[in-house]
Amino acid sequence: MMQNKKVTIIGLGLIGGSLAKALRERLNISDITVVNRSIEPVNQAIKEGIVSRGYTEVNQYVYNSDIIFICTPVKYAINYILAIADKVKKDCIITDVGSTKLEIVEYINGMQNAPLFIGGHPMAGAEKTGYSAGLSHLFENAYYILTPTKSSNAEGLDFLTALVKGIGAIPVIMDAEEHDVVTGCISHVPHIVASALVNMVRQLDSPDGKMHLLAAGGFKDITRIASSSPEMWESIILSNKEPIKGILETYVELIESFKSFIEKEDTASVFKYFESARDYRNSFPASKKGLINPLFEIIVDVIDKPGIIGKIATILGDNGINIKNINVSNNREFEQGCLKISLPDSESANFAFDILTDRGYKVYKVN
Repeated sequence: MMQNKKVTIIGLGLIGGSLAKALRERLNISDITVVNRSIEPVNQAIKEGIVSRGYTEVNQYVYNSDIIFICTPVKYAINYILAIADKVKKDCIITDVGSTKLEIVEYINGMQNAPLFIGGHPMAGAEKTGYSAGLSHLFENAYYILTPTKSSNAEGLDFLTALVKGIGAIPVIMDAEEHDVVTGCISHVPHIVASALVNMVRQLDSPDGKMHLLAAGGFKDITRIASSSPEMWESIILSNKEPIKGILETYVELIESFKSFIEKEDTASVFKYFESARDYRNSFPASKKGLINPLFEIIVDVIDKPGIIGKIATILGDNGINIKNINVSNNREFEQGCLKISLPDSESANFAFDILTDRGYKVYKVN
């Protein structure tokens, strides 16, 4: 009887908004209270019929909830826990959506009368932020990490697991410390490395900006995540600093080893370095979402002539395919065609691939 539960969402941004939409549309939960510092998205959510009511401060509706999602950065989430811990019902489940878990779990474990808390981390996101960018299907096929605490119980964990499945996500129960090492490896340090690559080009570029001019195609793709919010990543990195420092040491050791391969002209080691990375990367599942938002792109091998972009766009548009972006790639050293098309999801990319292939175009998927 999940649809009869009273839910509160604190923080109505991308994740909070997507949760509200998913709970309403997929689980038919109608009693949803939201708390948000800005009232504009709250009013929008009420107008759309997604939530029942909304406020800028916690109140009795929040305290009477069966489950509370805190969708704010960790430091604010802890403040909210402190504010509601002794006011909520004994069996109310409190959970968060933060991308680091150890700090908040240790805080809960250190409380004398801790509320029923289960840490949460949906491994999903989007390029845009805010409630209006929220999607009810954002969590489809995305891993959703659950980190129990000393105050968790089997009933609460079973309920939250079922809810996560109900919104289309894949629940994974994991220790908080292990979670922070995993996310440090596959998300946090890659953001640091991507930013380092961009700063490397900025630092080494010539006064006439040749590197900046040519840094399209592959380089722009592999450093895409460096365009993320500096404010958000400052908070994430500093809240997970110990695992990140250890991971960075391993990364530096790998780079130093590769330098030695070059100095020694050790061809076998250079080959193995690239071969092992290729084979391991190719073993990653393609159908699951991870921490870094995937690209849904196809590349079409066409002659660059007047009207070709319009022709391709018309074919896709006539078949109901929404194009996020379409452009001619000027740096195609490692790409098989010149026309790159970005699409909103994997279904659109597969459909576009099939349609254009059937029309006789050479089309390649970006994996």
